[in-house]
Amino acid sequence: MDSRWQHTTVLLNEAIEALFTRPDATYLDATFGRGGHSRLLLSRLGPGGRLVAFDKDPEAVEAAARITDPRFSIRHQGFRALSELEPASAAGVLLDLGVSSPQIDNPARGFSFRSDGPLDMRMDPTRGESVAQWLATAEQGQIAEVIRDYGEERFAVPIAKAIVARRQERGPLATTAELAQLVAGAVKTREPGQDPATRTFQALRIFINAELEELQEALTAALNILEPQGRLVVISFHSLEDRIVKQFIAAHSREVVDRRAPFAPPKAMKLRALDRIKPSAAEVAANPRARSAILRVAERTTA
Repeated sequence: MDSRWQHTTVLLNEAIEALFTRPDATYLDATFGRGGHSRLLLSRLGPGGRLVAFDKDPEAVEAAARITDPRFSIRHQGFRALSELEPASAAGVLLDLGVSSPQIDNPARGFSFRSDGPLDMRMDPTRGESVAQWLATAEQGQIAEVIRDYGEERFAVPIAKAIVARRQERGPLATTAELAQLVAGAVKTREPGQDPATRTFQALRIFINAELEELQEALTAALNILEPQGRLVVISFHSLEDRIVKQFIAAHSREVVDRRAPFAPPKAMKLRALDRIKPSAAEVAANPRARSAILRVAERTTA
């Protein structure tokens, strides 16, 4: 693992303050990254506490292997694997969504349009299909749908047409620079301060890693894993993620009446929304990548 690719943990203290309730409980860090949240949580745990971390990225797992604390373990899995855990077995579940700085900054990972590298974008490059492989065979309509739905890009159709035309004329796209240049030519109006490739790169990354589908599964699993009064803490970085988290918490924070059985008692709410936190001005000034972060906190009820 290259030490050049450093990561500054966003909302570090706020997340752990919200997550931590008891020193001898079990906690889950479902996105280890470079371990900022995990290390601070370990410093709070008592002798009987336990922390289980998850990450799809082999480089993150390599970083986690350096933690020799017997209370800590790492699993080379995404947070979809939360569904494998026992019900009511954890006092807290932390999800720090999105992509980490080492993934963005390392050109070899293919996440960024700012430096040239292979067009990959997989969180786990040992599994699945890369963006380049998918774009080499996907139909124009599929490409446009992904860029529109996951990137909220209004020029999705022209971008998809340009990708397919390039593929037919000169062969498939292979590098991030090729894709960024092609998108820049297809986007007619640029948003101030934003590279024209931003939304397309976001969309392809979310799609190739099935991020939103996995988030839905992880939230459902967390509801089952959390013990009463256990905390769900989620940090999201764009509106698609935050909308899913917000709607999930809201849906489980109210009593539900079955219209087919109007006289039956309503199903009790399973979550209680506790807080919504954004980074301070000082944190954003020190780490501009924190500016879009939103932390949401909910507590499991006894239902």
